[in-house]
Amino acid sequence: MMSVSSSHEKPVRAPVWLLATALGGIAWNVFGAVQFAGSVSATPESLIAQGLTAEQAAVMTGYPVWMTLAFAIGVAGGLVGSVLLLLRNALARPVLLASVLAYVALWIGDAVHGVFAAMGLPQIIILTVVVAIAAALYAASRHPAAKA
Repeated sequence: MMSVSSSHEKPVRAPVWLLATALGGIAWNVFGAVQFAGSVSATPESLIAQGLTAEQAAVMTGYPVWMTLAFAIGVAGGLVGSVLLLLRNALARPVLLASVLAYVALWIGDAVHGVFAAMGLPQIIILTVVVAIAAALYAASRHPAAKA
């Protein structure tokens, strides 16, 4: 005789590490959204007032629109994907993948369009950490525990 699974089975609770990862991803990407808002409203004058040189301010306000779009996709994808991860929704995986790919594109753009050269090692480290965190969130979304 075959056993039939009951539709009244309790859902498996998400492990603490997954909840912490998703909540950390949400917090990280809210911070990223604030950084994004500041970057799109920045002017050379406001950046110089914050301590950048005129050359650095020109680079930060003069990069191509596609880089701003990549930043937006990275942040929005990271935030939405982290919420979906918290909910253990299968859509977290492709949304977080889009975020990683957007941040990789932004990293390449920073290298090609002189942002790294103008801003130096700190900018390289910051954006590398951003890519690594996005990749870690994507990896978490691929874990079996991320499925409800």
